[in-house]
Amino acid sequence: MNQYYDGNKDKTSYQEHDVIMRGRKLLDITGVKQVESFDNEEFLLETVMGILSVRGQNLQMKNLDVDKGIVSIKGKVFDLVYLDEHNSEKAKGLFSKLFR
Repeated sequence: MNQYYDGNKDKTSYQEHDVIMRGRKLLDITGVKQVESFDNEEFLLETVMGILSVRGQNLQMKNLDVDKGIVSIKGKVFDLVYLDEHNSEKAKGLFSKLFR
């Protein structure tokens, strides 16, 4: 039996998550479950490791492969932040902005 198999047949439960940045201009992200929202200044991505916020300038989705869980973003990247229990107030603030 695969050591990563936990009995859940959901492929995202053991999918890898990688973030590869090339020169602050191109991001390749794997392990993406879905794109929550995006505009030219921020992407909110649900990954297998939690919600990932990518902020920057002139951000554009270069590639999206939902089946493989891959997203490529180009533009000038300012920061990458995981919004989890340690950043729960910030996450709540971002989600409240989305659903106004």
